[in-house]
Amino acid sequence: MAIHPIVIYGEPVLHQRAEKITDFDEELATLIADMHETLDASNGVGLAAPQIGVGKRIFVFNAEDEEAGVRRRGTFINPLLIASKVPDTRPDPVEETEGCLSVPSLDFPLKRADRVTVNGLDETGQSVSLTAEGWFARIMQHEYDHLQGTLYVDRLDKRWSKKWKKEQSANGYNVPGQSWTPGIDPDPFGH
Repeated sequence: MAIHPIVIYGEPVLHQRAEKITDFDEELATLIADMHETLDASNGVGLAAPQIGVGKRIFVFNAEDEEAGVRRRGTFINPLLIASKVPDTRPDPVEETEGCLSVPSLDFPLKRADRVTVNGLDETGQSVSLTAEGWFARIMQHEYDHLQGTLYVDRLDKRWSKKWKKEQSANGYNVPGQSWTPGIDPDPFGH
C-alpha cells in the first residue's frame, strides 16, 4: 500500500468525467487499498480516484453516519447516485459548510440534497447500495461529483462563488501540477 499525493483544483483529471471500471483485478485492489490509506492519512472523510490523479469511477469513504448511528467505511465503483430535491434556500454558513482535499484549507457553504441513495459495486464486483441522510448524504454527493468532473466549489451560489474566485486566485488554485501529500506535507485543514 502507498499514500498518494492529492492533486489540487486546476489539475485536468479533476475537471473531466471519470472512466468506468471494467476490470476487477489486482491492480484495482491495490488502487483501492492505496486510496483507503491515503484517505486515512489525510484525515478526510471521502476520496475519489481523480483526487489522486486517476480518472476512474471509484471513491472510498470512512466517516460517521450520525443519522444511522454508525461509522461507515467502504468503496463505491461505477456508482449511480439518486438524490432528493436540493432545497431552494440559501446554505447555512455554519451548518452547511463543505471542504475538499483538492481545495486545501478552504471551505464554503453549499446547499445539498438531504437524502441520497448510492448504487454501485464494491471492490469484489458485488452490487452494493446505501441510503444516507444529512451529513453523510453530503459526503456521498461530494465524492460522486468528483467522478463527474465537478468539485463542490463549482456548485457554489453567486455570493460564495465570488469569494471562492478571490481565494482561488490568492492560493493559485487555477493551474495544473499542484498537489500535497498526506503525512508528509502539513495538513492544510489543521487536523
